[in-house]
Amino acid sequence: MDRVIKDVYGRVVNFVELGNFTFGKELQLHVMEVKPNEPFKSPRAFDETMHEAVLRLNETLGRRYGARLLGTGMHPTLRLWETAVWPHRHRQIYEAFSQIFNIRQHGWLNIQSFQLNLPYSSEEKAILMHNLLANVCAYLPAVSASSPIYEGHLGEYVDNRLHFYMENQREVPSVVGKVVPEYVRSFRQYRRDVIRRYSKDLAEAGAHPCILNKDWVNSRGVIIRFDRKALEIRVMDEQECVKADVALSCFVRALLRGLMKADEPLLPFLPTEVLAEDFKAVVK
Repeated sequence: MDRVIKDVYGRVVNFVELGNFTFGKELQLHVMEVKPNEPFKSPRAFDETMHEAVLRLNETLGRRYGARLLGTGMHPTLRLWETAVWPHRHRQIYEAFSQIFNIRQHGWLNIQSFQLNLPYSSEEKAILMHNLLANVCAYLPAVSASSPIYEGHLGEYVDNRLHFYMENQREVPSVVGKVVPEYVRSFRQYRRDVIRRYSKDLAEAGAHPCILNKDWVNSRGVIIRFDRKALEIRVMDEQECVKADVALSCFVRALLRGLMKADEPLLPFLPTEVLAEDFKAVVK
């Protein structure tokens, strides 16, 4: 990935802006993050912008390396020795994680989620959105799983990415929790019971301050991103193509919109323990 960035930009940086999109590094050296420069105003804008990004980046990859982009939640043939951790700027963040966790495993080096950010306008709306998404996120892998194969073989799970994801931070389990997020009543409670808790556990494990008290360190399937006033859904696999990403985002937005507009709850709020067990069954 660093070679591609240098080819396009002339030197190695974390991200490069090209028109309406930006591409750049991820933790894994073989993974390219592609994101819009501003929130999409419509599904059509999502489709057109990201399709253009894929075409432009594939043209560069094909011309220079005889390669192309590959979607899905896991690379289906990659062996761990074939990749590495990003070694340039911001590597201290990845080094901080490596001091606590074993990042030489599929759960770090060979997973990629489709991260959908949904904006909120107030604390009340954010908490409602968070809890509604917590109540349904256990079942989203049923329509988003795209990682049946890794190391060239069918895995044991329908969603192997999430199987590895559930285990990749076992040294400090409060960082990921049960993947299905706990219900909360306020931002204050969320900061106290989620962010401060895993930050305290990380600090006790000897973590570097650069990963303490950060909302993005939270690895649950849905998190609150205070810096961008959005809910970030992380439980879904990256899809096989842009149109599948668009369809999945439309489905989730429509589902959430319907749940929020209902005068009476359309779904009971199941206990987190029940949702966590259902989540494991769906992933399986």
